[in-house]
Amino acid sequence: MTTTVWILVLPLLAFLVNGLFSTFYPRPWSHRIATAAVLAALALSLGMVAGLLTHPGSTPFLYGDLYTWIGAGTFAVTVGVQVDPLTAMMLVVVTGISSAVHVYSTGYMANDPGYRRFFTFLSLFTFSMLLLVLANNFLLLYVGWELVGVCSYYLIGFWYEKRSAADAGKKAFVVNRVGDFGFGLGVFLIWVTFGTLDYHQVFARAGEVAGQNIALLGMEVPTLTLICLLLFVGAMGKSAQFPLHVWLPDAMEGPTPVSALIHAATMVTAGVYMVARCAALFDLAPVAADTVAVVGGFTALFAASIGLVQNDIKRVLAYSTVSQLGYMFLAAGLGAYGVAAFHLMTHAFFKGLLFLCSGAVIHSVEHGFHAAGVHADPQDMRNMGGLRTQMPVTYRTFVVGALAIAGIPPLAGFCSKDLILERAFAHGDRLGLVLWGGGALAALMTAFYMFRLIFMTFHGRARYPAEAAPKIHESPVSMTRPLVVLALFSCVAGLVGWPELLGGPSVVHLGGGILPFLSPAFGHGQAGHAHELAAAVAWALMGLSVAVGVVGIAIAFALYVVRPEAAVALGRRFPMVHGVLLNKYFVDELYDLCLVRSIKRLADLLHRGFDVFVIDGIVNGTAILLRDLGALLRPLQTGRVNNYATAMVTGVVVLAVVALATWL
Repeated sequence: MTTTVWILVLPLLAFLVNGLFSTFYPRPWSHRIATAAVLAALALSLGMVAGLLTHPGSTPFLYGDLYTWIGAGTFAVTVGVQVDPLTAMMLVVVTGISSAVHVYSTGYMANDPGYRRFFTFLSLFTFSMLLLVLANNFLLLYVGWELVGVCSYYLIGFWYEKRSAADAGKKAFVVNRVGDFGFGLGVFLIWVTFGTLDYHQVFARAGEVAGQNIALLGMEVPTLTLICLLLFVGAMGKSAQFPLHVWLPDAMEGPTPVSALIHAATMVTAGVYMVARCAALFDLAPVAADTVAVVGGFTALFAASIGLVQNDIKRVLAYSTVSQLGYMFLAAGLGAYGVAAFHLMTHAFFKGLLFLCSGAVIHSVEHGFHAAGVHADPQDMRNMGGLRTQMPVTYRTFVVGALAIAGIPPLAGFCSKDLILERAFAHGDRLGLVLWGGGALAALMTAFYMFRLIFMTFHGRARYPAEAAPKIHESPVSMTRPLVVLALFSCVAGLVGWPELLGGPSVVHLGGGILPFLSPAFGHGQAGHAHELAAAVAWALMGLSVAVGVVGIAIAFALYVVRPEAAVALGRRFPMVHGVLLNKYFVDELYDLCLVRSIKRLADLLHRGFDVFVIDGIVNGTAILLRDLGALLRPLQTGRVNNYATAMVTGVVVLAVVALATWL
């Protein structure tokens, strides 16, 4: 318990110290304090995982309350923690990626005037995410959920002097409020149904509620189904699932380390973590579980198709994140919670790597453009090309990350992506086959757009002015060292879930593999509804999984290296398709037309019809009345003593006459 508390408290202390006292000590101490805190939390988290591994085959976890937070009659909520294999894995992911981002940021943000503020908010975010993961009840989970949303708002809009960054921060905040409203209703309904918000009690009694219904809009709806759907609405917002995905691509306006930490590896996975944590509820609500799988599968395909034609290097990665999160929900909805968590872990490493690599590219290109007086967008891949010789470390690590996400063996993405597609196929019904087909197509698109990014950025001729070339160079060691570390983990992290056909979990002894290690966190839900596959079918599925990745890379190579003019010609041949994908299916425009403009008109109507005439009328009318009364009384205040004396004598005479008249 002491170790767990320190994991949580260390980033909080770093936030408080930097937030209150950073102006009193030298600038570099801001990152030293923040980085030391998160590295210490990482060390403690690794120790916790090691402790859990010493109990193979059992159900080890820590569950305890620190103190009573709310105790009002029957409504009682504690501040407590829970540590099980799922929690331990998340702790390592959060603190590990956060540590890499902290070290990387010392170089990336070195000349930024908001240096102290940046590391202060990074510490607050890390604390908030750890609180979300360690909570042992739904209300404390909700507090962490909202805190990471607030940190997201601050960090997306970190460069608030830029209008686009400020707008992106507001957009993320507003869209997440839509999801969080549903999540909050789900928490309320859990309390009404179970009379408690404690994980253990809710999950233990879920079977008792399985047959109960609740009246909703004149219909009888299964209570657990409604609870799970409301919780999933929150997950759709936080994890950027269609149709609440629109905030995440715009969130790339924040500093690139923020993109890597919050919008690739940690915060956006909160929804996946929450669904996996609530496995006991979703297992008893098959309609809700199928909804999770369908929304995830559709989002994976939808976002991958948009990534095919984007030109902003970070926007390509943003839609890739949306797509990969869809993969995770696809697996979770099919009952393969351990597989979803496994992909969450591998994705954290290679997507964190990809974002940090893109940051290194942007940082160097922007510096080169600025030094040469070139006015061009440093994030547009059409302004790059031929950078592999100038940035060799960034190039090699970027390729490792791209191969991992494309699912090329033996890298991490191959293991987790193959398991997701296998579980979809093994679901044994039409839904599983449809999701498997959509997932395989999304994997093909993923391999294509990732190597389109590689070839446009690092290969071919330089598409920027020659005078900028000498200024574009490799990033400092503080930025490249985290890239190498994350590239290493992108290579080896998948070994803990190595396919049984290729040697199975025995390749790396982790209690028999990642899935058996995680299974105590999900109970009976770990198996899902999958059927056993024949060895020949499993081999065919694995081969197809690798083949689609190789084909995607080959198509990208043909279009952007062998015949780059063919890619341009292809876009001109199908202008409507290209335009729809480039404009992201016009979802933002549709929201603007149907929601944003309507709300603005309503606000304007209320402003003119109610604020101006009623509210302002009352306030301004009161002021006018008092002003006019003052004007009437003002002549009495002349400032002359003789006038005041005359008034006093007159008053005395009047009072005397009145008293005399009353006496007579």
